[in-house]
Amino acid sequence: MISTVPPAFIFIVGGLLVPFIKGKWKSAYLLLIPVIGFVNLISIPEGTHWVVRFLDWELVFGRIDRLSLLFGYIFHLISFIALLYALHVKDDLQHVAGLVYAGSALGVVFAGDIFSFFVFWEMLTVSSIFLIWSRRTRAALGAGYRYLLVHAAGGLCLLAGIVLHVNQTGSIEFGYIGLNGLATYFIFIGFGINCAWPVLHTWLTDAYPEATITGTIFMSAFTTKCAVYALARAFPGTEALIWIGAIMTGFPIFYAVIENDLRRVLAYSLINQVGFMVCGIGIGTALAINGAVAHVFNDVLFKALLFMSMGAIMYRTGKINGTALGGLYRTMPFTCICCMVGAASISAFPLFSGFVSKSMVMDAAAKGHMTGIWFLLLFASAGVFHHAGIKIPFFAFFGHDSGMRPKEAPVNMLLAMGIAAFLCIFIGSFPGPLYSLLPYPVDYVPYTAPHVLGQTQLLFFSALAFSLLLLSGIYPGEQRCVNLDSDWFYRKGSRLFYYIMDRSFNGLCRVSERVFVGGLAGSLGRVSRDGATRAALLAMVPSWVITGASGEKLAHKKASLRAALDTGSSPIGISAAIATIFLIVVFLLM
Repeated sequence: MISTVPPAFIFIVGGLLVPFIKGKWKSAYLLLIPVIGFVNLISIPEGTHWVVRFLDWELVFGRIDRLSLLFGYIFHLISFIALLYALHVKDDLQHVAGLVYAGSALGVVFAGDIFSFFVFWEMLTVSSIFLIWSRRTRAALGAGYRYLLVHAAGGLCLLAGIVLHVNQTGSIEFGYIGLNGLATYFIFIGFGINCAWPVLHTWLTDAYPEATITGTIFMSAFTTKCAVYALARAFPGTEALIWIGAIMTGFPIFYAVIENDLRRVLAYSLINQVGFMVCGIGIGTALAINGAVAHVFNDVLFKALLFMSMGAIMYRTGKINGTALGGLYRTMPFTCICCMVGAASISAFPLFSGFVSKSMVMDAAAKGHMTGIWFLLLFASAGVFHHAGIKIPFFAFFGHDSGMRPKEAPVNMLLAMGIAAFLCIFIGSFPGPLYSLLPYPVDYVPYTAPHVLGQTQLLFFSALAFSLLLLSGIYPGEQRCVNLDSDWFYRKGSRLFYYIMDRSFNGLCRVSERVFVGGLAGSLGRVSRDGATRAALLAMVPSWVITGASGEKLAHKKASLRAALDTGSSPIGISAAIATIFLIVVFLLM
């Protein structure tokens, strides 16, 4: 029997060893890590593994069931594709961060206790930040710091909920939690921040477009999907998730339609797709949960494919705005085809992967008589085709001719895109293998005449709307613009908060410095420096005047006394007089 290890261990340790591998062997080593990890994973039977006693608790690093296995499979698969795509990169920091990031994601989905889950959850944040900062631009630096602050706040919220939950229940098992108290709400919001819920979502659209070309592929696959897994594990059937997910599917469309940065369009589209998953988890039926996690599997592939195609364009041209691109199908035909496969998949065209998973969530809403939710999901399906299915390939490869004639992407990029494109078509045409991996038995047939015809009509009407807007000259896709999102409020609010704090507390500090440091402390310092001289003069001058000293003689006595005290010596009589006065004062005070 093969001896297995925790899946996260292979990626994290393997990633940390990357800088020590030199030359041509590094590429083989990078690709070997997910392969070894996958062989290790399929050798692990279902059940609980790697239980470690820590203090009075049992930490579980391997809770293997159908839910965690599906996430484990897709995380291994996308890690291989992302590493293949990144083989041309010579930056060890990116490779280490990507592998540790992937390992942390595996640690999250296989954690059986909430403590080890939290540790891996925070490792997701720390490792992914370096995929942003590795781009080494001013914008990436700022986006990375904002990303860190948001996720630190989310981590603290999650930690507070965990501490309260463990204190209340006495158990650290990570399973169904449900909304039933303050602790669970803290955990719920902590998951929601990583899931990019409405209003809490701006870290994603801010940071992902600023990450490195290859780093974005990793980032699109792990953070939000780990949050979806956590919700599926801890909060299935929670009604609030239905509306949260439905809103997530809708609002990004309006931003994506007017966005010029095509990677930011895909970031908004990512939120839209995660909304379908969250909504399915909220519905909570077997069909809905199956649809949500199946859509996770498919979304990881087609979203990575779209990001890879945009990354290839960015790698060859240095540009990513829709206004700067166009006409690239002439010299980048394979990248163009792969992009169109990704666009068809995310739009849920028949025979492409999105069709066989997104429809499961919509059918679950229909069977639950959730008419309003179903219409919102239908609107979102049309909207995603409008901005991701048409806008992305149109403005990147067609549209106006930018005059650029870049070479096709490097071979490793093409291979990675080709594998992802093949899987999108294969899963869409033959969904059986994917359905066999889902948590619950699947009794669902996606290819029925009403479903195929209805979806095709929806997509063609959406294409018609795009064409009419384009021909009328009012389509906003070519606008040079910057979207104002909900982060405007906390960015401006934080500046206002800083200004108020600076004027109040720092102002108080400045006044205190003038009064106490410059005033009282300064006076005390002067007294401590020449207090003895002043006291001696105060005591002796009257007696000198009485004895007839005046003019130059009095001035000479004063100068002699000051000189004697400054050098540390003085007439014995003066020292005795000062000591006597001091003792009298002490006696009176006592």
